[in-house]
Amino acid sequence: MYKGRSGSTMGGGGSSRSELLGGATDRKRINEALDKHLKKSSPSTSKDVDSFPSTSTAKSHLQEVESEGSDVSGSEGGDDETSWISWFCNLRGNEFFCEVDEDYVQDDFNLCGLSGQVPYYDYALDLILDIESSNGDMFTEEQNELVESAAEMLYGLIHVRYILTTKGMAAMLEKYKKCDFGRCPRVFVVGSLVFRLGNLIYRDIDGAYFGTTFPHLFLMAHGNMKPQKPSQNYVPKIFGFKVHKKQ
Repeated sequence: MYKGRSGSTMGGGGSSRSELLGGATDRKRINEALDKHLKKSSPSTSKDVDSFPSTSTAKSHLQEVESEGSDVSGSEGGDDETSWISWFCNLRGNEFFCEVDEDYVQDDFNLCGLSGQVPYYDYALDLILDIESSNGDMFTEEQNELVESAAEMLYGLIHVRYILTTKGMAAMLEKYKKCDFGRCPRVFVVGSLVFRLGNLIYRDIDGAYFGTTFPHLFLMAHGNMKPQKPSQNYVPKIFGFKVHKKQ
């Protein structure tokens, strides 16, 4: 029973085995042919694929371009920003002021005693240093004007101290050379350069913001800047005749 079954199986299985072997050989040949075809076509296919950037690459490139653009716009915006000190000194009529170094303003030692002389001192100092005050939005328009006036007054009182320092004197020297302070109107002085002096009010600028010490100290430090004495003296005359000294 077992032999007959096995014999019939083996007998009938001879032709089926050869058919199976032949089918396997055919599939092997087909697979080899497909592999060769794929190898030949793979370089062009990969080349075509590589010619187009991937989505992640394009996205990263776009982010880099956007970041560069934001950096450029940020730098341009920063160049347009002007400090309060520069803005104040460039106002028409404030040509006599030099720009005080912010490091000097930030040093409390240089501001000793000014808090009792200037109203809204803290807010005025924040305005000069371009520091946004947390309570600034709560002020009325009138209070904002008071703070601005206090900032101008505080800057003037800081200015009179700053111009006595080495940096301040150097800044005033440049302004003196540019004739920012004007020339003497006297005839025989021949247009000599002048300084701001004393506690006089000129062009709505208080002379206290320059003081009486600076001109003398400046000319001591820069003796070559002293104006020459006039070669002629003014003689008062009436209708061409000299006025007698006793008159």
